[in-house]
Amino acid sequence: MMRIGVDLGGTKIEVLALDADGLELFRKRIATPQGDYQATVAAIVGLIRETEEAAAQQGHIGIGIPGALSRATGLIKNANSTCLIGHPLKEDVEEALERPVCLANDANCFAMSEATDGAAAGAKNVFGVILGTGVGGGLILHGQVIEGHNGIAGEWGHNPLPWPQDDERPGARCYCGRQGCIEAFLSGPALSRDYLAATGKEAIATEICAHAKADDEKAESILEHYENRLARALASVINLVDPEVIVLGGGLSNMERLYTNVPALWSRWVFSDRVDTTLVKNQHGDSSGVRGAAWLRQL
Repeated sequence: MMRIGVDLGGTKIEVLALDADGLELFRKRIATPQGDYQATVAAIVGLIRETEEAAAQQGHIGIGIPGALSRATGLIKNANSTCLIGHPLKEDVEEALERPVCLANDANCFAMSEATDGAAAGAKNVFGVILGTGVGGGLILHGQVIEGHNGIAGEWGHNPLPWPQDDERPGARCYCGRQGCIEAFLSGPALSRDYLAATGKEAIATEICAHAKADDEKAESILEHYENRLARALASVINLVDPEVIVLGGGLSNMERLYTNVPALWSRWVFSDRVDTTLVKNQHGDSSGVRGAAWLRQL
């Protein structure tokens, strides 16, 4: 059966149709209606109908969102796209299409994509990490997304940074209202904030890496601190779920030095005599989210 994935983002909505072998049948992107819930639902439904018309068949539907479905109310919670919060998105799309859909957090979709036919294909236990504007994660066990009893499994970005150093307490304030969250240390904006504090200059991750390669000592120091924090944060994940593979996604996953430097550091904090977990870069890039949505299974 054809699988249809929808990736609902803050600026774009993407739809992708795959056949049973994972071959692409149809793809399209449109701009996300800004701040308009009803228009967003209509856009999702319209893309699905256009996809099925182009492929001349109906498909299994999965939708990835920047938030989660509340188990208590059936409404959207924890969404960066705030117009979704408090609305029954899954129910509204199902009513419009007159059939069930799967809905999952976008980090879970990323993890599903990379575990199914990406950088972690064949691994039984995979943790997918988003390092970008925010910090998220998704856990895959034996090919299934583990959402957890509260629908928040993998939300490691809103745990405190583990084993904090004195100068890391109490930490920057996170958008969730707390201080010292992993996200407040490891997101793209956090890295840029650290560089600004050290140099008085603004820069994004790619520029900071370029400065470090050009023997900029301050840039190198900022990246070393980042890698140390990432190693500690991932060590806490390894201690908890012991994944075979950790896959990095998001804009900061393009810093190639992470894949050598972070595993060289994390054994100090992992509760084992040897660490066999591998750290790898994503295979499908910014297509992982929509591909993972297509691979979602009805729970």
